[in-house]
Amino acid sequence: MPRRQHDSRVAAVRRFNRFYTRQIGVLRKKFLDSPYSLGEARVLYEIASGHSLTATDIGRALDLDAGYLSRVLRNFERRGLVRRTASATDARQSHLTLSPRGHKAYGPLEQGSQRDTGTMLDKLAPADQARLIAAMQTIESLLGSEEITEPHPHPTYRLRAPVPGDFGWMVKRHGEIYAQEYGWTEPFEGLCAQIVADFANKNDPKRERCWIAEMDGEVVGCVFLAKDSAKVARIRLLLVDPKARGLGVGVRLADECIRFARRAGYKKITLWTHSNLSAARHIYQKAGFRLMRTERHRSWGTQVVSEHWDLEL
Repeated sequence: MPRRQHDSRVAAVRRFNRFYTRQIGVLRKKFLDSPYSLGEARVLYEIASGHSLTATDIGRALDLDAGYLSRVLRNFERRGLVRRTASATDARQSHLTLSPRGHKAYGPLEQGSQRDTGTMLDKLAPADQARLIAAMQTIESLLGSEEITEPHPHPTYRLRAPVPGDFGWMVKRHGEIYAQEYGWTEPFEGLCAQIVADFANKNDPKRERCWIAEMDGEVVGCVFLAKDSAKVARIRLLLVDPKARGLGVGVRLADECIRFARRAGYKKITLWTHSNLSAARHIYQKAGFRLMRTERHRSWGTQVVSEHWDLEL
């Protein structure tokens, strides 16, 4: 990555960090006008939400300095907020729970956090709320770790017909994702734009179709089934956004293409992909496609091996 681009991205991350620390009040002396700092409130949250956690568990979950955490816990014990119970398996460890006084102190913090977060979301339209949550999930997915233990609802998606703006998204995300993951340059985005333009201007609704995958109000996938000849259909521009991978979106999009092709009377489906697109190749293999031939060439700034796959219907 060019140095200028790297420095620009570093600056963007730092700018976001400054914005969000101000948004959630990290730098305020006390959290939600309570007697507790944000760090103390987070420790209370971990104890209230966990099941007999140890100090080691809390320190690992919050990435806190052991000395600081020890001082916080001693203060909580002096104030009667926390109880310690010796571990039955390790004498060096104690399990931590909130006392009745601790639960009474924690309750207003939880209620205040719920209220303030709800107020923040209520300022946004439902579609913008969905965009915000999806962006947060993307950040957590890319930067998170397996140590995060809070439960998350399994995301769901739906397939629908395209609406204005979806075709532009297809071109944009193909260009962005393939540049980020494979280093493919602008001519690839131009190819995608031409495919989209041809479909948008000339498609036959009886024999051609586009599906858009949507999750939490945000587009996360797409595919075209286009007419190649009277008896042959072609799958084009199958894409699943990284935030929706692992949910079966790609398999579902391919299955819809196959079902529609059979109903439309096609005898075969063909497609063109590349050897390094392992997830897409797996989808096609699982659906019964067979690799017919390969071609090695230089395109979009790199050496690629293109592949032609067919499925007899």
